[in-house]
Amino acid sequence: MFSFTIEEINTILGGVLIGSTTQAITGLNELKNADLNQVTFIGNKKYISKWPKSNACAVIVNDDINLEIIENKGIIKVKNADLAMAKLLDVFSPKKPEFEEEIHTSAVIHKSVLLGKNCKIGANSYIGKNVQIGDNVTIYPNVNIFDDSKIGSDTVIWSGTVIRERTEIGSNCIFHNNVSIGADGFGYRPSEDGKSLVKVPHIGNVVIGNAVEVGANSCIDRGKFGSTQLGDGCKIDNLVQIGHNSVLGRCCIMAGNSGLAGSVTLGDGVIIGGSASINDHTTIHAGAVVGAGSGVVSDVAAGNSVLGYPACDSRDMLKQWVALRRLVK
Repeated sequence: MFSFTIEEINTILGGVLIGSTTQAITGLNELKNADLNQVTFIGNKKYISKWPKSNACAVIVNDDINLEIIENKGIIKVKNADLAMAKLLDVFSPKKPEFEEEIHTSAVIHKSVLLGKNCKIGANSYIGKNVQIGDNVTIYPNVNIFDDSKIGSDTVIWSGTVIRERTEIGSNCIFHNNVSIGADGFGYRPSEDGKSLVKVPHIGNVVIGNAVEVGANSCIDRGKFGSTQLGDGCKIDNLVQIGHNSVLGRCCIMAGNSGLAGSVTLGDGVIIGGSASINDHTTIHAGAVVGAGSGVVSDVAAGNSVLGYPACDSRDMLKQWVALRRLVK
């Protein structure tokens, strides 16, 4: 069980401690649910009024927030409470599942596989011909990695993930349960007689950079020709679809249930809100934001925020919604 003093927590965060508490800190929780042995967080001034009602023995706050000093409750001021929370969550993280043996006897590993140092491979996993795996890679049970794929060092692949042939993955990536990488793209054309559909083969691959994280049940399709690409630092939520030949720049974020059709281009730092859908051959330039539930049918300029269906400038869309409400009245 984890247990820290408020002074130890402050040392970890490098903050400024105001007041103190004698309670041992054994966990973290939100304001309304925290108990006497938990620390909580306030990153927005609208939550200040909730502090006196919280049972938390300590709170981490942004340094521009002033809170009431309460007996036997500590306040730690930091530059960014959200980042401090992330740091503490890492400190309090429970251990991941342990491997009783580094490579389980039921794992099937082709003799041509190049396996790095200190790798762990769980039960019933399959590693195909000519696969290259870097050092310190963790592959949990029931993972399939097909021929000619490359996995960079310190990458973690959770159960149920399927990595199809010729996929290239960088270092320090995380793939959560049941991720699909490199399946065929969605491509069909009417047959000459008009009575059926002809499947368009996809002979490309998927190339993923370093420090990419992909959430559970997300799908990244391989290119028709060339590569579907995810740049360094991209973060993909659960249940996301990335279509064939799409290219994501560095540090893009896609929230749950969002999707890219084929040949979409995202510049660096693009944010796609939950359930948003992006039309094929569309370019969303660097730093743009697509609001949740939006449908993007044309290019989005760098730094712009768009909203609605079809998506337009978020300010214009908000004005349209206000005008519609007035019509109803």
